[in-house]
Order: sequence, then C-alpha cells, then structure tokens
Amino acid sequence: MPGHEQFNRDLAEIARSMQGERSTVATMQLAVEAARTVITGCEIGAVSIVTKTGIETPVLTHPHARDIDEWQYELGEGPCLDALQRHEVVHSNDLTFDERWPRWGPRVARELGMRSMLSHRLFSSADTLGALNLYGAAPSAFTTDDIHHATALAAHVGVALAAAQDSENLVVALDTRTLIGQATGLLMERFDLSPDQAFAALARISQTRNIKLRAVAEHLVRTRQLPGPPDA
Repeated sequence: MPGHEQFNRDLAEIARSMQGERSTVATMQLAVEAARTVITGCEIGAVSIVTKTGIETPVLTHPHARDIDEWQYELGEGPCLDALQRHEVVHSNDLTFDERWPRWGPRVARELGMRSMLSHRLFSSADTLGALNLYGAAPSAFTTDDIHHATALAAHVGVALAAAQDSENLVVALDTRTLIGQATGLLMERFDLSPDQAFAALARISQTRNIKLRAVAEHLVRTRQLPGPPDA
C-alpha cells in the first residue's frame, strides 16, 4: 500500500489525467485502472453509471465485473445498489457471510472468487452519477487506509465524471444547433422564407410527424429533402 504522501502524489496525477480525457468512458476507464494501482486490496474494478433508463456498467477491468453488477440488478440486491440509493460508502470483509445480500454475496464468492468489496457513490453537488466498485479475492482485503484512499479517489472521479458528461452534453447541444441552423438556411433559400418562418416549418414537421427536431434537420441537411413522402 502506498504511503499517504505517495498516495497524494498518485491521486494528483490521476486527477490531472482524468481531466485531460475527452469522453466519459475514457475518464472512467482511467479511474478503474488507477484504482488497482493505488488501492492495494483491489483486484477488479468497475464504474456503474446512472442513466435515464437504469444503471449501466460501461467500464471494467475484468469481465467478471460485468457479471457481478448484472447479478445485482437481476437479484435487486448488492453494494452498488446500496451505494447509489442509501449510503455513500458500502464495505464488506466477506461476501460469503454478509447478511445484507444473502443471494448475491455468496454467489459472487462461490462462482467468481471475490470475497471483499468496496463501493463508493459518485456524485456531484446536485446528482448521484454512479458508483465506483472495487473487489478483492481475499477476505478483509481492504484496510482502513484503503477505504480512505478510495473515498478520496471517488471524490475526484465524481467531479471528472460530471465534467465529462457536461462536456459531452455541450458538444451535442452545439452540434444540434449547427444542424438546425443549416437546415433553416436551406429552407430559407429554397422557399424564400425568413429565419423565423423556416424554423417554424421545421418545428411543425417535427410535431406533426412525431420526429425529433434534430432528426428532421439532420435528414434535410443530408438528403436535401424533408422527411416523409415526396408529396407531403
């Protein structure tokens, strides 16, 4: 286990690296790989992210991590779910005998050989974003220092995740605005419309044909035709 001074230096380097990543997945992959370096008991790591449709595990250091998380969602019990819903930190010294997860814990220990776990909720000031999940093969694999170090790492991961998602949302928003501007320009030129009239035409097509405005604009820019039958 690295000493506190070395850990602080490692954490600073990890934080700088995460800020340099341009995508959410790349940021999280760097985080879980880093966890195996700075958290001594960690043998498998994963990040679960809250989405509009549920919980996903887009990054992991071993295929077993996906099984571990999918079993939680399937059985409706497990440390990641507890971290997301009720607690900032969830820790178990031995999943074989942990009464909190009577079906999930023994299965993970028996089938995958992971006995210890540590789950930290990732959050910004406003929202729960996901959870950093760490697993070890030995019972009591995570020391008190490991738990403190994982807490510090999770705080940086939460900030980086929020920033990466905000950045991606901004890129999507700017791209959408550009597409709509191009589509509006095509309608203005073709039908001699004002900017307001052209945008209103796009919005009307979106509403009457139940197609997102971005999709209408993208179709028009790509094909030079409005979506729908030619005589519409």
